[in-house]
Amino acid sequence: MEPDRNPRPRRRASLGRGGPGRRCVLLLAGVLLAGVASLFALDRLFPLPAMGSGGAAVVVAVDGTPLRTYPSRDGMWRYPVMPGQVAPAYLATLLGYEDRWFYWHPGVNPVALARAGWQWLAHGRIVSGGSTLTMQVARLLDPQLAALSSRSPVAKLRQIIRALQLEWHYSKDEILAMYLTHAPMGGIVEGVEMAARLWLGKSAQDLSRAEAALLTALPQAPSRLRPDRHPQAAQVARDKVLDRMVARGWSPVTVADAKIETVVAPPLRARWLAPLAAQRLLASQRRAGRQPAIVASTLDADIQATAERMLLDRVDGLPPKVSMAVLVMDNDTLAIKAYAGSADFSDDSRYAHVDMVRGVRSPGSTLKPFLYAQALDAGLVHSESLLLDAPLSFGGYAPGNFQAAFSGPVSVAQALQRSLNVPAVDLLDRVGPARFASMLMAGGVRLRMPDGAQPNLSLILGGAGTTLEELVGAYRALARGGLAGRPRLAPGQPRVESRMMSPGAAWIVRDILEGGGHPDRPLVQAGRPLAWKTGTSFGFRDAWALGVTDAWTIGVWVGRPDGTPNPGFFGANVAAPLLQDIVAALPGSVAPHVQRPSSVQPVVTCWPSGWRQGSVQAGPCAQPRAAWALDDTVPPAFAGYADVASGPLRLQGVANGSVLRPVPGRQEVVLDVSVQGARGQVWWMLDGRVRERGAASTPLTLSMVHNGRYTLTAMDEQGRYDRVVFEIAGVTP
Repeated sequence: MEPDRNPRPRRRASLGRGGPGRRCVLLLAGVLLAGVASLFALDRLFPLPAMGSGGAAVVVAVDGTPLRTYPSRDGMWRYPVMPGQVAPAYLATLLGYEDRWFYWHPGVNPVALARAGWQWLAHGRIVSGGSTLTMQVARLLDPQLAALSSRSPVAKLRQIIRALQLEWHYSKDEILAMYLTHAPMGGIVEGVEMAARLWLGKSAQDLSRAEAALLTALPQAPSRLRPDRHPQAAQVARDKVLDRMVARGWSPVTVADAKIETVVAPPLRARWLAPLAAQRLLASQRRAGRQPAIVASTLDADIQATAERMLLDRVDGLPPKVSMAVLVMDNDTLAIKAYAGSADFSDDSRYAHVDMVRGVRSPGSTLKPFLYAQALDAGLVHSESLLLDAPLSFGGYAPGNFQAAFSGPVSVAQALQRSLNVPAVDLLDRVGPARFASMLMAGGVRLRMPDGAQPNLSLILGGAGTTLEELVGAYRALARGGLAGRPRLAPGQPRVESRMMSPGAAWIVRDILEGGGHPDRPLVQAGRPLAWKTGTSFGFRDAWALGVTDAWTIGVWVGRPDGTPNPGFFGANVAAPLLQDIVAALPGSVAPHVQRPSSVQPVVTCWPSGWRQGSVQAGPCAQPRAAWALDDTVPPAFAGYADVASGPLRLQGVANGSVLRPVPGRQEVVLDVSVQGARGQVWWMLDGRVRERGAASTPLTLSMVHNGRYTLTAMDEQGRYDRVVFEIAGVTP
């Protein structure tokens, strides 16, 4: 009988319940889970040290240029950047030279480690470390690794574990950003951006191939390769990186061209721009509980450097302990583009650390443009309204002028341009100090007065404190239709505007400060239009100059921060020249010149009555004057200032343009002059200085003992006046 050729079917290994195959799978899964759990537990027990800024901060301009650097707690300077913020050439040299498989390995390159292990066994020592960029970052963030030799097996093992942790917690770009920020670059410099700024004077975004290779090489031996101390060694290391890049795809010609560049770096030192502004910005962040590594500002590095250079050029010509401050603001964005709180931050004798952009000082006459704008809006005046510049008393307050002289009858435009005090106090008396103070408050000008004090007539002459920053924000109203703006130093600050005056009043006041305010003046296009106003506080303590162009508002302050007087220092001779130089150095404006609002119209008025020519009230018009009128309002002169019904006032006793000589044997010229048609009291003024005040019927006798040209003015209580110019000649000493 033949044997059965169909053998008995074999039983397959069972994967069902209790089968040995399933037990193997479960065992393997258990081992893996236990491994993962162990790794997770170890990660929790030995967490990665935090790699923050360590207290380091850098305050930057609007384009990223560092303005002021603050070291970390371990004394290092850092400027955090992301991979997309550096030049592609640098990323190419870094990855090509240090770790070309960076984006593919899990933090450790097995091939590189195997090669390093074989070299260790073959030579009895570590020849190459096999470190990846992730492993280098691990060494930078772990302080215990920093204390160990980088080539010891224990350090290498710990470094590998930390690298795996990094890859577990962070993306590749985040790990690369850590290296870009913390890689040692020589001295107290860390990170590619800070190194590029301090060693090369540029951003890491703008690195050439040679510069990229240099900064790739520096972390290999930061002290030995410092480009300011060892430029030749740094160049050799750089060329080694460049040679490697030929194998990474760079052409030999490209590499040869890159090697032509020599390594030159300035000595390592702090390069500060806008130090007080930077200090203010950082302090603001820290008060809010934030510790940013990068503090942004609105400042323009070029404009800031220009302003600081102009201050340094002038500081040696100032008396001891005198400082200066400058603020430049963009009218459209309200962004501060230059902020110099002191003249020289390195000179403590000039109170270098006192920020006079925010210092509260007496504004002198700088508030006058706002008063004239308010009077225009109130319909009290037009640009050629008659005002009196004469010795007047306002309830016992008798102001004088800066030059201790008086001009007699003047127009609104003349009074503002010459910054005459008596007409300004007269206007404030009519507007009301409290109302004027409210207008200033609306424009961001906070007046500081003694406790319990109320606004009074001294306000217009500097009787309350304010700051340069507030004045700049308020003056912006003259360029933007009456809207003041709060200066912005940080990009995140809100844009705050407030109405101070009507667009028409702002335009008229600016036109007066810019060109005299006369509608019939010739059109002059030369130069950049600048409306500017100076001010000097009591006792020569503060000298001011404020200026407005289409694009910019600029403020200048000069004085001693401790409030000590500086005789002979006033706005026109100290602050105004600096203002004009800064304006000339600012970038050209793309903003069109502000057009005249429809609410402002040229009119012809009759001087001194102020009425519109041709109106019934004006009657015969002896002296027509072109003026700017707001909302077609042409108010007459204030009551009592001009009486058109009376005959003209005439000065008698000396003819206009005459030349007078002494009689033989005398050393003086005696003049007997009188007036006709005057009413009440008469003021006699010689070259603007009051010589005598008396009844209209009382003549004046003058004894002239010096040769020269003189102007004699007689003015009565109603503002009518007559003036003659004569010359004294032939008087011998």
